Amino acid sequence: MYKQILKELKEHMPFTAIGAATGIILIIFFQKLPPEAAYNIFYFFHPTHVFLSALVTASMYNFYQCYPNKKKCNMGILILIGYVGSIGIATLSDSLIPYLGEILLNMPQREIHLGFIEKWWLVNPLALLGIGIAFLRPSTKFPHFGHVLLSTWASLFHIIMAIGQTLNWFTYVGIFIFLFLSVWVPCCLSDIVFPLLFVKTPEK
Repeated sequence: MYKQILKELKEHMPFTAIGAATGIILIIFFQKLPPEAAYNIFYFFHPTHVFLSALVTASMYNFYQCYPNKKKCNMGILILIGYVGSIGIATLSDSLIPYLGEILLNMPQREIHLGFIEKWWLVNPLALLGIGIAFLRPSTKFPHFGHVLLSTWASLFHIIMAIGQTLNWFTYVGIFIFLFLSVWVPCCLSDIVFPLLFVKTPEK
């Protein structure tokens, strides 16, 4: 498992670096965006990220645990895995790590936004919808690069809400690092590692 985790992290580094680079390009154009507008854009990308993450996480468990045994997944277990894997890890990726970056970069308007609490009526149902689709028609075919971009841009607009100042080259470097970290580990954990932790190896 540890070798597989390291392999996945290594393979996803280029995708994540490209995603973070798109974030830097976007921030050049959107750094003066009013916080209210950045807030609304964040709440487009973050719930979409949660939905996709729930779909892929629950589908991975369904494919590896239930399909080989030719049986329907236990819906309660699937909900638990899909919900924690999407809400928990997407919140870490889109909100918690960016907020840590905002603190360390001393951004004046920093504020944490937890979607499953702040907009519970939007984020939680989308997570459950993704799990429901994974139960009925599991799919992991959505391009992983698309997932990386969604997560990167959600993290980016969380950061844009906090800027409130003119950026210098040091801040750009810091934002790139935190965009990279906020996507690299959490996305691999959510899509691949987390659901497989619950797959039981068949007894021989």
